[in-house]
Amino acid sequence: MLTRQLIHTAVQAALVEDAPWGDVTSQLLIPEEARATARLVAREPGTFAGGEVFAAAMTLTDPAIDVTLHLPDGGRFEAGDALATVEGPARSVLQAERVALNFTQRMSGIATLTSAFVAEVAHTSARIVDTRKTTPGLRAFERHAVRAGGGHNHRYSLSDAVMAKDNHLAVLTAQTGLSVTDALLQVREQLSHTTHLEVEVDRMDQIEPVLAAGVDTIMLDNFTLEQLREGVALVAGRAIVEASGNVSLGTVRDIAETGVDVISSGALTHSVRSLDLGLDVVVE
Repeated sequence: MLTRQLIHTAVQAALVEDAPWGDVTSQLLIPEEARATARLVAREPGTFAGGEVFAAAMTLTDPAIDVTLHLPDGGRFEAGDALATVEGPARSVLQAERVALNFTQRMSGIATLTSAFVAEVAHTSARIVDTRKTTPGLRAFERHAVRAGGGHNHRYSLSDAVMAKDNHLAVLTAQTGLSVTDALLQVREQLSHTTHLEVEVDRMDQIEPVLAAGVDTIMLDNFTLEQLREGVALVAGRAIVEASGNVSLGTVRDIAETGVDVISSGALTHSVRSLDLGLDVVVE
């Protein structure tokens, strides 16, 4: 998902935004011939993500910068660990610093939070997945970070799968006069065999009519824990069961223990705190 082209496009745009006419501070204070070695250092423990993006911010600023990554994406680290080393023209290293850190700090924050969610449900078979509640233009970066943290990705975009929510069903049944089951059966007839069909329900009595249409996944939205257990029993393996709504680090274990297959959480990307990483120049 996170291709080299996507990385270069987003990073280049960020570099232009940050220094549209160059870095006047470094140009005035740092001799042109000066060179610098710096280390990407963790100020707190976490899970690493965005190594390739960090390197791209450096090398797109100046191809003369050398970057050595000391940890792969998904690797765990402690406070004080060096995650990467850069060496090159000092002006260029200083100019690239903030953009490189912005990407890596956010991606590592997402990976770290995701890994905490995954650890909470490790004793169950539930998958932790993200949502489309991502930063516009940075979805591939943030979803890559979710995977680095041990999570999984939901559909990437509106083009990837059919996911009928309450508003879709309200309009569909009102316009066609069909029951939910018949309306969904008509949808199913138009789909290729490779297209996934997921339907959201927010009441227990909606489960059977939706299952009767042969859906692939049924999302139980904002169900209580008891309702989730009842819903899983009612579905009885006839579809993948996804739980959504009121998912947090404090609730995810109890939700997983109801027997659901998938737990989706927008908090992985929309409410995350960037991790505290710093770029420290080595003074010799």
